Amino acid sequence: MSTPDALIQADRGQDAIAIHLVTQESFADFAKTLPAGQRAALAGQKFDGGASQTAIVSDGDGWFAVGGIADPENLGSYCLAKLAEVLPGGTYRLASGEPLAAMHGWITAQYRFERYKKSEKDTEPRILLSKQAKHIDAAIAEAEAVNLVCDLVNTPAEDMGPAALEAEAERLAKTYKADINVVKGDRLEQEYPMIHAVGRAAARHHAPRIIQLEWGDPSHPRVAIVGKGVTFDSGGLDVKSAIGMKLMKKDMGGAAHALALADLIMRAGLKLRLHLLIPTVENAIAGNAFRPGDVLATRKGLTVEIGNTDAEGRLILGDALTRASEDDPELMIDFATLTGAARIALGPDLPALMTRQDKTADDLIAAGRAHDDEPWRLPLPDGYREWLNSDIADLNNAHANPYAGASVAGLFLDRFVGDGIEWAHFDTFAWRPFAKPGRQKGGAAYGLRAAFHMLKTRYPAS
Repeated sequence: MSTPDALIQADRGQDAIAIHLVTQESFADFAKTLPAGQRAALAGQKFDGGASQTAIVSDGDGWFAVGGIADPENLGSYCLAKLAEVLPGGTYRLASGEPLAAMHGWITAQYRFERYKKSEKDTEPRILLSKQAKHIDAAIAEAEAVNLVCDLVNTPAEDMGPAALEAEAERLAKTYKADINVVKGDRLEQEYPMIHAVGRAAARHHAPRIIQLEWGDPSHPRVAIVGKGVTFDSGGLDVKSAIGMKLMKKDMGGAAHALALADLIMRAGLKLRLHLLIPTVENAIAGNAFRPGDVLATRKGLTVEIGNTDAEGRLILGDALTRASEDDPELMIDFATLTGAARIALGPDLPALMTRQDKTADDLIAAGRAHDDEPWRLPLPDGYREWLNSDIADLNNAHANPYAGASVAGLFLDRFVGDGIEWAHFDTFAWRPFAKPGRQKGGAAYGLRAAFHMLKTRYPAS
């Protein structure tokens, strides 16, 4: 497909096909302005102005498009997405108004994952013109970040192991002149014992590691972004079922979000000192796999009894959150495909958000709501902390009862975040089981735009 920067272009008066936007309420008045033949064409396509409806109408030697939207005063991110999916390739402009927020969905609607199979869909680009040239680069950057998450998550585990995530971080470091550091092997075992223990059963070419990237002026406020990078999750010795394992290539979705957010931060030049941390492993099964009942050491000095080897994401995050806390960041955000409980509670579209402070949640929810990426807050109840108690260690990685799984996982992570640090945890699905306009089935970004716009508000570029 065409690159995103070709899909939105500055309007300099180029020839373009008009797109008229209507609602069900305004459609009748719009239709009255048209000749009888064009009204008949719309009727023949059963177009009545409903949201996401599209129609093409002949107009002399050419034609124009009509799209149904819900709110003409508030063009959301995906209101033009259906048009971008179904219109023929060509150049378009809105007959009135500016796309602005809708640029995002125009681009993501044309995303295709073609690494292994050529798309059967029409890939001739649909180009949208805008007179607001100053907004184009930002829209392209966000769409590219979302598409990056999709690409990384859609890639199968054999081609998206820890080394591949490291290569992606190296690409970012080279692009933005950031410092990168990778710890693996014997040093990983000594310094990050939980990351090593979870990943040690994997094949050598999928060896565990922690990837760290630092960027920005050291005098600026320090912000840590952490992403869970389990590139495939068999469940370990507490092995998943076949159906449970089928989508586990997406268990590095937190790492994909963190990498994409880092890309957005550096590209925008936000005034912060970025510390990106990606603990990445394959949770495999072999003779040296960690076991239920084992007690693991941690970077923080706590001991963790393993109640379930399939609760491995919180283990590798624990060591990474500890490392991030050692530099006393002003804010820490982590992304993780952590619990099925969050999906049962909220479904696939809403990322669960847990924070220590109300203001952190309020800021992220407001940013997400304004950019069609709203998270839903779940609690971190003090009364449930005792569910992580262990008879032989400082804590257990999996509680024995079936309740509040997402919140209890969040409480486990909270034990590894330094005291007094403002912290937000996204339990995100990173997968869309059903396509929607502008959002393909498969790898998906949830919470990414919310986090970026919250950071953009707090730490604006100069």
